[in-house]
Amino acid sequence: MTSVKYLNLKIHILLYILVVCSCNSKKNQPENSASTNAKEILVSPEGKDSMLLLTDKPPNLETPLKYFLKDYTPNNVFFVRWHLASLPTQINIDTFRLRVSGNVAKPLELSIEDLKTKFKPFTITALCQCAGNSRSFFDPRVPGGQWKNGAMGNAKWTGVKLKDILEYAEAKAGSVDVSFNGLDMPPLQTTPDFIKSLQYYHAIDGEVMVAYEMNGEPLPILNGYPLKLVVPGWYATYWVGMLSQILVLDKPFDGFWMMKAYLIPKSSSNGDENPDSLSKDLEPINRMDVRSIFVAPEPDNVIAVGKTTDIQGLAFDGGDGILKVEISQDSGRTWRPAVLDADLGKYSWRRWHYSFAPTEKGEYVFWAKATNNKGETQPFHQWNRSGYMRNEIESLLIKAQ
Repeated sequence: MTSVKYLNLKIHILLYILVVCSCNSKKNQPENSASTNAKEILVSPEGKDSMLLLTDKPPNLETPLKYFLKDYTPNNVFFVRWHLASLPTQINIDTFRLRVSGNVAKPLELSIEDLKTKFKPFTITALCQCAGNSRSFFDPRVPGGQWKNGAMGNAKWTGVKLKDILEYAEAKAGSVDVSFNGLDMPPLQTTPDFIKSLQYYHAIDGEVMVAYEMNGEPLPILNGYPLKLVVPGWYATYWVGMLSQILVLDKPFDGFWMMKAYLIPKSSSNGDENPDSLSKDLEPINRMDVRSIFVAPEPDNVIAVGKTTDIQGLAFDGGDGILKVEISQDSGRTWRPAVLDADLGKYSWRRWHYSFAPTEKGEYVFWAKATNNKGETQPFHQWNRSGYMRNEIESLLIKAQ
């Protein structure tokens, strides 16, 4: 019997508190990606290295920018997002079963060994990004977890196509939706269980999968061990961790976390709405929009006059792939191309570089804008009531001495 212990939710703070000063954004200028009033608490919970603590009950941890200098985010610093505080303290891998039921001819109870031996393995590289990533930068500010840019990570996921599992269960004609539930439980009877759903045609697209490995290793328990639903190109709210139940439905799923939570304006491609006139027509959040962020140098770093600096960043979208990234040094009047690294797949982030050598001491402001293969790009300003889907053009202030 193999047991995996979950960390005590009284997370021990092992390092220090870093107070990050707030920087006021200038009129008609994108907000600096470092602007926040929040305190960053670096912690090292079980199975993780130093990360930024957002909450401890449930555990929510952010990845520091320095770990985004690689193509793949290491498992030990991959961001953590849970909605419900009641998580199992042990998972017995010998008795654990993934149950598949509902509108199927052959209900299943699959062990991890079954998934590894009865199905063809499938691997895909995909970015996992919280819907509220970068919420702390919205102006005006909105409630919710005040994430900076680290509520995401890029990984190679290995497991089984959901299509193959549903075919094995002999899903019946007339299937409409598929719902997904994990081992996390509501702390109160009045709290809705965290259950998400996909339309049946999406569930069997051959890319949605049930993963048992992440970057070639078993999933960390804080990232959903032993199984995680992977929905490439869609926000992480659908990536149900500790996945234990799959239910095939012959009617639309109407659970709280689909009908009441994680809703965005239906008429906008990036969730944008006006604070003075909120949208009335809403729909469940879905595909990620196109976006770029700065990774290095970080805002508090100082570079040397006359020395070439490699400005680095990341660009990504919901699966059309990144066509180009452009950099502006004059508030968006002109743009110059950044150099893109190798394409790791349409659902992966894509690294980019821009060389800069300051000629004199002072402050320099850079803007970054990504465009995908569909022609979609980033707006100068974006806002919505929930702080979802941020893809506003971001700026970076660099000091040279």
